[in-house]
Amino acid sequence: MLSSLIQRTDYPTLQESVYLNQASLGLIGNPAVDAMHDLLDRVARHGNLHMSDEDEVAFLDGLRERAARLLMVDGFRIAILSSASELLSQAPFLMSPPRGSKVIAVATDFPAITRPWLRLAESGECLVEFVEDRPESDLTADVVAQIDARTSVVAVGWVQYATGTVIDVPRLRAATEEAGVRLVLDATQGAGAMTCDASTWRPDLVVSSGYKWLSGHGGVAIGALAPDVIVQTPPLPGWMGAPSPFAFDATRLPLAEGARRFTQSTMSYISVVGLTTAIDRLLAIGLDRVERHAPRLHDLLLDAVEDRGWQPFRNRADPTAASHIVSLGRRGRLSAEAMTRLRRAKIVCSTRGDRLRVSLAPYNNEDDIGALAGALS
Repeated sequence: MLSSLIQRTDYPTLQESVYLNQASLGLIGNPAVDAMHDLLDRVARHGNLHMSDEDEVAFLDGLRERAARLLMVDGFRIAILSSASELLSQAPFLMSPPRGSKVIAVATDFPAITRPWLRLAESGECLVEFVEDRPESDLTADVVAQIDARTSVVAVGWVQYATGTVIDVPRLRAATEEAGVRLVLDATQGAGAMTCDASTWRPDLVVSSGYKWLSGHGGVAIGALAPDVIVQTPPLPGWMGAPSPFAFDATRLPLAEGARRFTQSTMSYISVVGLTTAIDRLLAIGLDRVERHAPRLHDLLLDAVEDRGWQPFRNRADPTAASHIVSLGRRGRLSAEAMTRLRRAKIVCSTRGDRLRVSLAPYNNEDDIGALAGALS
């Protein structure tokens, strides 16, 4: 019997459903919820009575330290944001592609990655060229093959949200560095489920939402910036990005040292403390253990459903197939009947691109796989 890595009683949702949807709105464990309630009751509801201006400026330091450990970079490179889109939307201005140059993206990637570049292309500043994520092809190799003398930026999701295809970041980075091309990486569907070594990968920009695999709540995200990006003036500077935010001066643009300058303003401090607690828990479990857990569930799932006509987007032996996001399809379109069966069985998954997307998280166990397989039989 394959057990969960995390105490399941910390997730009340699991008492009323089989939850296989961490890639969408992820479950939040009791320790993070308790930390959020504590901050709300003890501090936040009281305004400045228990939080001084100095306390507010220092409030993000704990999350910054955890994020640095998670992404394996120095703390000065960590930006705390209200969302991943906040940083991704500034990427075209930070990367400054030469006019008329080419930006490579994946056609089925998450829109938050591609739309800022499409907006730049609308103004004639660049050309966006898309690569298809095809199950019979190596996506990383296909992206690399598109890089040429006109290419200025590659902007991709590390793990494709709909299919679970994994980009080989070291291989892609080697190709982009050789060609003098910038790399923008959205790690939202990988960080917290897989080891994210931004120090070794050396992307120009990497960002992750906090409310999926990091097990936080919406309203906060983390990012890591390359040294030559950090020294830039943020395209959308905010008041909190100053060295002393409460030394108000509307006539100047002072900027904090390091990636702190990219924090724009007051954000959801409740979410900040929740995410800090959730990352602490992940680090305590060990991402190596988290990474080993998902493949075991993945194999159990495919063993149970493949002979019933359900096939993964990529063969289980494909090294570019993520274990924690399984995209299942069968001949024809995903039937409404199948989804009705899942809902009746109180099994929560997602549909993406006429396929069933199954998330395999540390709180899932063998019984969850059995319940899903039974409902799909």
